[in-house]
Amino acid sequence: MPKRLALAAAVVLATVPAAAAEGPGLGRPATPGEVAAWDISIPPDGTGLPPGSGTPHQGEALFAERCAGCHGEKGAGKPNDALVGGIGTLAGDKPAVKTVGSFWPYATTLFDYIRRAMPLGAAKTLSDSEVYAVTAYLLRLNGIIGDAAVVDAKTLPQVQMPNRTGFIPFSPGR
Repeated sequence: MPKRLALAAAVVLATVPAAAAEGPGLGRPATPGEVAAWDISIPPDGTGLPPGSGTPHQGEALFAERCAGCHGEKGAGKPNDALVGGIGTLAGDKPAVKTVGSFWPYATTLFDYIRRAMPLGAAKTLSDSEVYAVTAYLLRLNGIIGDAAVVDAKTLPQVQMPNRTGFIPFSPGR
């Protein structure tokens, strides 16, 4: 390596740790309010579920209006993922149909996903009661709850999903 190149490399390397410690100078720390607005994750036990409620009947109309375009009538799929059916198809080496009813272990996860990601292109536009209603509708379509069920922060964590025991619980350090 020529002497001038070696000297230039040494100067650059000597200044990298100092520059890295300072950071790129971009952005600012998020305020507690900004963090709270995005910290909406709902764990399996339902901690943090918001007020509101919904029924399968209420969810049916919302699903037809806001979800069926992607998930098909009654969640049957086409053009995108099916949300209904497949219960009992996961046994064996090649699971056949992964849907809300056959695969998802917790109903609270369904609520969480719908609230943060649906409808496509308009995420986070459903009210909490609308999310409860769509969740209730999908649970009823999968035969998990009845027609008269009311889904809310108290009842949703109690829903026993068919594949609840199909996952290994997370343990820190494991």
